[in-house]
Amino acid sequence: MGDPVSTEDATAQPVPGPDHAATAALGAVVGELHRRLRRAAGQHSNRIPLPEAQVELLLLVRAHPGVSVKDAAARLHAAPNTVSTLVRDLVTAGLLHRECVPADRRTARLCLTDAARARMADHERHRVALLTAALSRLPPEARAAVAAAAPHLTRLVDLLGPDPCPSPD
Repeated sequence: MGDPVSTEDATAQPVPGPDHAATAALGAVVGELHRRLRRAAGQHSNRIPLPEAQVELLLLVRAHPGVSVKDAAARLHAAPNTVSTLVRDLVTAGLLHRECVPADRRTARLCLTDAARARMADHERHRVALLTAALSRLPPEARAAVAAAAPHLTRLVDLLGPDPCPSPD
């Protein structure tokens, strides 16, 4: 008699890897969707859009109020002097508060201003309205497919690596 073959070996089939072209297309379309929504929402709010680096810093501070400049630089994978420049510009624009820590005057904590919170909420409202309008122009089955993809896209974000804004230790 021949060698016994386990059921696992006999039924196992290789799992195909991701299609390179489809993966590249997904990355391109997600990036383009982000850019178009950001630009269109900025135009609808009648404000000059902020540079992407400033937006990233504001999002980080919203997620982690009181973050230090040093920690913000580490989380954004940016040089501390670059983040200091972003902070200076956002403080001047009235979008960030920079508060010194009494125990260590060299350490500053960052917090959003009311103006920044209002601007971010306004941007979110415009972005949602634009996306809702665009989705409404899709056929129902396409809208359902996009909605069904959202949790999987969220999982992809998680799989890309650690959040650039992890909780402080």
